[in-house]
Parts: sequence; structure tokens; C-alpha cells
Amino acid sequence: MNGFAHLLLETYTGKFDAEGEDWLKEIIANAVKMGSLIDALLSLAQLNRTALRRESVDLSMLAHAAEGRLEASDPRRAVEWVIEDGLHAEADPTLARALVDNLVGNAWKFTSKEAAPRIEVGATEHHGTNTFYVRDNGVGFDMTYVNKLFTPFQRLHSVREFEGTGIGLATVQRIVRRHGGHVWANGVVGGGATISFTLPDAPQEPAE
Repeated sequence: MNGFAHLLLETYTGKFDAEGEDWLKEIIANAVKMGSLIDALLSLAQLNRTALRRESVDLSMLAHAAEGRLEASDPRRAVEWVIEDGLHAEADPTLARALVDNLVGNAWKFTSKEAAPRIEVGATEHHGTNTFYVRDNGVGFDMTYVNKLFTPFQRLHSVREFEGTGIGLATVQRIVRRHGGHVWANGVVGGGATISFTLPDAPQEPAE
């Protein structure tokens, strides 16, 4: 659909009126969105199919790598980054990268309208367990709807406000659960959000 719509625009340039070109561009835009959703769903489905390979993973390094990629994607943005050193976990390295990329990417996205954006990655102790977190000072969310955050396609902000597939936090939850951990969120409307998660050392996978 995307390909044929592009062919129409390129081959019949000048033969469509403005309204016709707008319709074709809308078809292309929606085809791209659908492609992104399909890719996201396939990635989500594959999370439970690959064998879990645990090793010591440097989450701080993964966060810095994500920081570098995001800043390169939009050099004009000035974000204050606070990434704690020495954040290590026993985790699958591929899944750990996807976990950090999704969380840091979310923080980057939802601070895009802040005058002085700040993204923090660190760890603390929660009920005697080492707990990692990604915190931002972005748009936040109403805690009334916190249970929707980790459900695929359940968005608390419209696509017009912030682009995305609505799969990111569902992916995060699935990765954390595969490691036998827990993930939860805290937020305030206009006051930022914190996503916290645990990655237990024990090589156990929860029952589906």
C-alpha cells in the first residue's frame, strides 16, 4: 500500500489536485504507522521465544549508549543527564539493552516539551531489593490510570502529542517478568514520571 501510494505520487505528479495529494499522503502516513505497529508486535511476541542468557550487564553503559543515540538524533535538544555509575545486573544482554532503550527513550520523548529537561538513571533499595529506575521531569501521568501504562496500545497521551506505537512499556514489563522481576510506575501530571524495576540474580523465569 505504501509502495503503490508513493508510485502514484511520483508517477502522476501534477495530475492530482491538492486534496487528492493530501489523501495519498495520508495513506502513506498510515501505512508507515501500521508497519511500525506490526514490527513492534513481532518484537513483543519474540521476547518469550528466545532463550534467556544471563550474564553481568552494565546498565550504566547501556544508558550512556542510549543517551548518545538520542542526542545524535536531535542535537538541538539540551537535556540534563544524570546516570549513576556502576549499575550492574545479571540479565540477558540483548533484552537488557531493549529494556534500557525503551525506558530512556520514553523519558526523552516525554520531556521534549520541557524548558529544562532532566533524565535520571539510578538505583536504590526497595524492600531490601536492589531497584533500578529511570526518572524524568516530563509531562508525567495521572496515577488513576497507572494500570494502563504496561498494556499494549493503551496510551495516556495522544499520538498528536507524542508519537509512538504504545508498545514500549509493554515490552519493558515482559522483559522484566522474563527475568523474574517486577516493574512499576509513579507519576504526577506535569511533574514527571519514574519507572522502577528489579532484575533478580536467580536464573528463574516466572510461570506464564
